[in-house]
Amino acid sequence: MKLDLLLAALLGASLPAIADDAKPLLHEQPLPLLAAPDFTGPLEAGFSVAKGQWTPEGGVLSVLDLPEQKHIPVLHHKVGLASAVIEVEFYLDGPGTFIVGCDSDKHVGRVVINAAGLSIAEDSVKPSHTLVKLPLKVTPNEWHKLRVEWKGDQMAADLDGKELKAQHPFLATKKSRSWLAAGKKVKVRNLRISGGE
Repeated sequence: MKLDLLLAALLGASLPAIADDAKPLLHEQPLPLLAAPDFTGPLEAGFSVAKGQWTPEGGVLSVLDLPEQKHIPVLHHKVGLASAVIEVEFYLDGPGTFIVGCDSDKHVGRVVINAAGLSIAEDSVKPSHTLVKLPLKVTPNEWHKLRVEWKGDQMAADLDGKELKAQHPFLATKKSRSWLAAGKKVKVRNLRISGGE
């Protein structure tokens, strides 16, 4: 009897953690999966390197800043998504930045992770207008899990279980692509892009 109660308590304690992990930020239903590169060979045709060096090998995409380009590394996924879920794990090799964003004919919105923490910005003005921010320590030299979603005029992010949401009319701009950007040396794995028009 005591064993049954102990098992029930343990199962009950673990269920909310599982549910929280799977909780959507903006989308109640899963979106169609469009890309899940395994990073064991060349990038799929839907991706294009805009800046920097992005090298897939052994399931990891290694990102290197090329100082002569005078721009942080950027990787485009050339599919415009009105609604999207982008899941990715990243590793900062020392202090750095990791960004997930979306464009029309210019930048629309972005989720930024850096030494100051997690923030969401919109790009109707230059420089980007930060809508919300969450100060937190993003430890270098370890893997972090990021989920970014957008839908209509909303954008949301979950970084290692910490959530942030923002709303702005410019975020509803029709999108032509999504992108990843990284400062200095970064590694990426388990990228999944889901979405629809």
